[in-house]
Amino acid sequence: MSHFTNMKTRFQNLFYLEKALNRLQITHQREKKVIDGYNSKPYQINLVIPQSNGYDVEFSWNGQEYELIVDMSFWEQPYPIESFVDKVAQQYAGEVIIGESQKIGFQPIKYQQNNDGSNTLVLERWNQKTNY
Repeated sequence: MSHFTNMKTRFQNLFYLEKALNRLQITHQREKKVIDGYNSKPYQINLVIPQSNGYDVEFSWNGQEYELIVDMSFWEQPYPIESFVDKVAQQYAGEVIIGESQKIGFQPIKYQQNNDGSNTLVLERWNQKTNY
């Protein structure tokens, strides 16, 4: 018997979510879903993580954020679901920091995954003003 669980996340940006999954080497694909109703967009883009048992994991847009939809009975990822969400959230946060910082002139010079599971991110920006 299938029992799908919808887990709320704080993932609001598809681009950064995809970058986080790529950095974690999690295979995924975009899936376009038609939306019924009076919406400005007639479709939404979801991310699907295929599993060999056919019970795929999905990040589905709910209008505010990407929810993780999964049948817990058929979870086939290499770590428990709580760890999976934490790992994706950590990478997502790093991608948001890098991407938004680059928009205001910062460049990442170091991105390191530490033995304790934390990440170290160093950004720099050169001052463009020169007074001679």
